[in-house]
Amino acid sequence: MIETRASANARNGKRARPLLSALLFPRSSVPAIGLAAALTGTLAGCVHPLPASETEALTRARTGEIEVRAFQGGYGVDFYEKAAREYEEQHPGVKIDLKGDPRIWEQLRPRFVAGNPPGLAFPGWGMDNYALIYEHQALPLDDVLLTSPYGEATGTWKATFIPEVLKLGVYRGQTYLLPYYLTLNGWWYNVNLFAKHGWKPPTDWDELLLLCEKIKAAGIAPLTYQGKYPYYAIQGFLLPWAISEGGIGVYQAAQALEPDAWKAPAFLHAAEKVDLLRQKGYFLNGSIGLSHTEAQMAFLNGDAAMIPCGTWLESEMKKQLPAGFRMAFFLPPRIPGGKGDPTTLQVGVEPWLLPTQGANTALALDFFKYLTSPKKAREFVLAKGTLTAVRGSNDDPLPETLRGPAAALRNARVTWSTQYTQWYKPLEEGTKTAMTGLLQGDLTPQQFVDRCEAEATKVRRDPNIPKHRPE
Repeated sequence: MIETRASANARNGKRARPLLSALLFPRSSVPAIGLAAALTGTLAGCVHPLPASETEALTRARTGEIEVRAFQGGYGVDFYEKAAREYEEQHPGVKIDLKGDPRIWEQLRPRFVAGNPPGLAFPGWGMDNYALIYEHQALPLDDVLLTSPYGEATGTWKATFIPEVLKLGVYRGQTYLLPYYLTLNGWWYNVNLFAKHGWKPPTDWDELLLLCEKIKAAGIAPLTYQGKYPYYAIQGFLLPWAISEGGIGVYQAAQALEPDAWKAPAFLHAAEKVDLLRQKGYFLNGSIGLSHTEAQMAFLNGDAAMIPCGTWLESEMKKQLPAGFRMAFFLPPRIPGGKGDPTTLQVGVEPWLLPTQGANTALALDFFKYLTSPKKAREFVLAKGTLTAVRGSNDDPLPETLRGPAAALRNARVTWSTQYTQWYKPLEEGTKTAMTGLLQGDLTPQQFVDRCEAEATKVRRDPNIPKHRPE
């Protein structure tokens, strides 16, 4: 993280931030009637009767150029590029320079340092977004979220998002990061293989053990995992079982760095379950050395019957899918008698943000409103085979592979996310290293939780690391 006076202020709880109205209308004569009122006309995506000064701001928002830089991951950037051309056609005089890259964060970091970031950014998983927030490089967007959605005269943009997902971008009571597509993590099973043998996906731990014995007896590995990237096992095995046994409060205490939270009985018992699966030989041999695509290919080939993964699985492996292969999503088997809600679901996002020093912020906001309009979000769902954070976009009819995740999202009474991996990078790395040790049999379950707690203690005691509370 760049060390500046701004970061010191953030650590000390001082949050002097730039006024968004000044950034949106740097030289306009918009009267001081409140930012939300001014933005209602300027950013809503429709024309309202406005005073002359606000009409001038509206015109400026609909003309000029913006630069958009986006992470080019499994879903590509072609959808965003097409949306940019559509927006230009709807608003003559607008030019959108939209480019993507698989490692876009490497291009963005020096630009943030130099003070010339793009107007709108989707930085991708390699960017420390919270470092940008600490440095006041990302705009707070709560006022903007209270303006009307694109193309609508009433309602608020905020109300178009799924609340549980939108809150993932909140820091100290303010929203800085906005979601678009979302990922749901769970387990997947080979539908054809299960049908052939008469198996059913397990709903709890006891059913899982019985099923694993049957699958193993058929000469197939019950499970595989992406061993080179141990966060898959953390999110697919450890955390769901800790939450299922102890309730969501056990996990939130760990995210909040409460003393001894990572050593709670629920975490120890979850680690013991991971270790038991290893000891019983229920994992595909060699999984510890597999990359994400290698493990997923083993699943597609029928070498393993189940795998933990997010909803990006089909899109990521689309070119390698065997003819006729079918997979289905289900929640990690719950712990019988546990305190956790059985509908609990892990939700994740890779957020977008508006750089504080970006040019033509009003236009950038309006374009992102267009992207997140229900019509465009629905198009994204059908085109890319994933779900979005926009309400209504995930309704039926859906592709077969998305029906299970969408139903889980609709039914979820409790959601959670691995926010600590964004907040505390040393803790993320420490828990991943410890998980590798557990999966290899080098660490006992007790040593595993002790190691995780030791990493959490280091972060808790470090005065240079800003602290968070789960929202």
